[in-house]
Amino acid sequence: MPELSPIDKAKFAAAKRAAQYVESGMRVGLGTGSTAAWLVRCLGEKVRDEGLRITGVPTSTRTAQLAREVGIDVVSLDEAKWLDLTIDGADEFDGNLNLIKGGGGAHLQEKIVATASDQMIVIADASKQVETLGAFPLPLEVIPFGWQTTKTLVEETLVGLDVMGRSTTLRMNGEAPFVTDEGNHILDLHLHRIGNARQLSLVLNQIPGVVENGLFIDICDVVVIGHGDGRVELRDINQGAVEETKFDFLETDNLFTDIAD
Repeated sequence: MPELSPIDKAKFAAAKRAAQYVESGMRVGLGTGSTAAWLVRCLGEKVRDEGLRITGVPTSTRTAQLAREVGIDVVSLDEAKWLDLTIDGADEFDGNLNLIKGGGGAHLQEKIVATASDQMIVIADASKQVETLGAFPLPLEVIPFGWQTTKTLVEETLVGLDVMGRSTTLRMNGEAPFVTDEGNHILDLHLHRIGNARQLSLVLNQIPGVVENGLFIDICDVVVIGHGDGRVELRDINQGAVEETKFDFLETDNLFTDIAD
């Protein structure tokens, strides 16, 4: 197989370490995006080679398809009801393990699944760590009806909040608006710096037409940070622990050759 890029090595290492949290019999929320795809592949390998038996609850149609392809039993959240663990990626995380998610457009389902879990683990490469959230545009899922009115209300609301930028754009998919799995649109908020993420999250969700924002506050318990040389740093917000391990990449399976965002 071709040599993995440093960024893919980082994602793979983080996913491989996070997969060690998963035990047979668990109900596991499966995130969406390129880093979460590595995790699904790692779990599929354990299902195939080690007899791991888990029930997966995917956070998007594309994650569901990938999970089935690698042999993971997939059910809906309504069937599972409550989960032992959710493992997902993030677009940004800060020192308090608050997150911005939704770059892939799945943050509504991701937030529902994560909050229905005993524990949320985020897997990320080191570039996702920030001092202050906001450099990555904040996704806001909105219903299509009256979305331009919602956009105006959002922009007016941002004037009174501790953010550096206030421009908003409708996410597109080619010539047409991007449509989420729930049939909604996404506004991307270009804030540059978010001074008070908790306040912003609460205020945005009060605006009519807004379904959910991409701020995950007090939801993530552990971040597993991968590096291009195979090092993995683990941070646990509840135990205050920092742990480091390292993986080598001499034997990577063909399972991992076709992963794309």
